[in-house]
Amino acid sequence: MLKRSFAAMFVLFLVAVLYVSVAHAETTFNYGAAFRLRQEIWDDVVSLDTGNVATGGFPDRNFFRLRTQLWAKADFTQQFGVYARLANEMKYFAGPFTAYKAGNDGTDPDRYDPDELIVDNLYLDAKNIFGLPIDLRIGRQDFLGPETYGEGFLLLDGTPADGSRTFYFNAAKLRWKINQKNSVDFVYIDDPRTDVYMPSLHPAVTGGLFVDNKKVLTASREEAFVLYGRSKIGETVSLEPYYIYKIEHGFATTPKLKLNTIGARAVVALQNGWKIGGEFATQFGDYESGGKWNDRTGNGGYIFVARKYENVSLKPEFDIRYVYMSGDDAGTGDKNETFDPLFSRNPNWNELIIYPLLNETAAFGGAGIPGYWTNMEIIKASLKLNFTPQTNLLLAYQYLWAPEKPDLTRLSKTMFGDGKSRGHLPTAILSHQFTKKLDGMLQLEYFVPGSYYSDQADNATFFRWQLQYKI
Repeated sequence: MLKRSFAAMFVLFLVAVLYVSVAHAETTFNYGAAFRLRQEIWDDVVSLDTGNVATGGFPDRNFFRLRTQLWAKADFTQQFGVYARLANEMKYFAGPFTAYKAGNDGTDPDRYDPDELIVDNLYLDAKNIFGLPIDLRIGRQDFLGPETYGEGFLLLDGTPADGSRTFYFNAAKLRWKINQKNSVDFVYIDDPRTDVYMPSLHPAVTGGLFVDNKKVLTASREEAFVLYGRSKIGETVSLEPYYIYKIEHGFATTPKLKLNTIGARAVVALQNGWKIGGEFATQFGDYESGGKWNDRTGNGGYIFVARKYENVSLKPEFDIRYVYMSGDDAGTGDKNETFDPLFSRNPNWNELIIYPLLNETAAFGGAGIPGYWTNMEIIKASLKLNFTPQTNLLLAYQYLWAPEKPDLTRLSKTMFGDGKSRGHLPTAILSHQFTKKLDGMLQLEYFVPGSYYSDQADNATFFRWQLQYKI
């Protein structure tokens, strides 16, 4: 009922605004496309070569990804407009890991995944409604670019199970612009496990990453209400307090969760290119287990110091930060202290480690979705060198450890050890802008596991190259 109501409300609002807008102004129209080609090579990434088959993803991977996006934007006035985008990300698996389906005898794995043609974005923008300092965006939308909340620590990706194919949220967002330096967003989110709101063209397949011919987007249906403030204090201080109430509906072995998150982000821009900042969030709520509700709490955040040298050769930039996300204390019984990343199951600090996390987070709501950041502490130092305005190299070193040791009563002793050191992770990304429309990058990450993992765990390598063309 709620799904039908949400869709009906969007359609009625869209029709009403289009009628009013077209009656009073001439429409301007724009359109374009983007193509992104990637090759990724994973060596011992998912299970660190321990043979742990908890996720079914232990074989090494060498595959190509081609994402296509087609978009169009219509502005009826300066206040009203509509944006739509279609997307597809087909894949070809060179092996050893292959795609989702096999032959009738199970010996003929298909290396080609055609994916789906989906509605990636479809929203209505209404600005300064009735002459008031209120903007409304309703429909399928991204929280990226100028719409990013902070660094995306908790609100970034509404569809984590499809990788970077899409990031959208099914949402209604109202922004109250109090004045030039202060605003508040009121957001409602409803993200189902598979897309039930929009049509799609897809292969006739069920199993693996598909359910009833539609790709899985998240572990279960997720709803949230977000209250997010933005304030500028003077010319140097930015403050972003927020409250998020999220419901993660139960599915299979994943329990239902009702969680409150209160937090804030602050950044101070100092003289000579210096910047310091951080974010902290505390969580409290309940999860359902065995017919009763148990406590769920957690804490997470980060602090950083950064500087950019504009007048030095190569214009170097450095960033040093500490990241913390609480883990579950096995000694507290039914209580669960695991930090919940909410809508940020994404490669925030690195790409590689989100995949080994699959083997330990299913019990806390991860349920086979990469990037469930929890039970993690990170010291990260990064350096960016700008060789030319078109070419830069980003180098980083990370040391990772866990606040809590692995719970070997439920985790594989083949993969996990009895320590807290997760290991060392150096990374490098070389980016180049060939033309205004064409860019590319090379990315390499190398993970050396520590005592958090067993002696059988091997080093892991993640490599990616990318070309992206925009029309």
